[in-house]
Amino acid sequence: MKPVSGYAFARAVERRGWTLLRVNGSHHIYGKPGESARLSIPCHGGRLLKAGLQRHLMKIAGLTDAELD
Repeated sequence: MKPVSGYAFARAVERRGWTLLRVNGSHHIYGKPGESARLSIPCHGGRLLKAGLQRHLMKIAGLTDAELD
């Protein structure tokens, strides 16, 4: 799994149909029609997401390693 920043991950989920609902501080909250789950993606400058958080968000969003930037 390639580590990515929060901003790069946010671009990847937007390509999958997730839309930005709101921004709460440095966390971008995404939702998708028909999904009850919400994604809270921390966007702290260019810092990379930690492996466990990235894996968890990828599972919820239905992303694969190939879909990340």
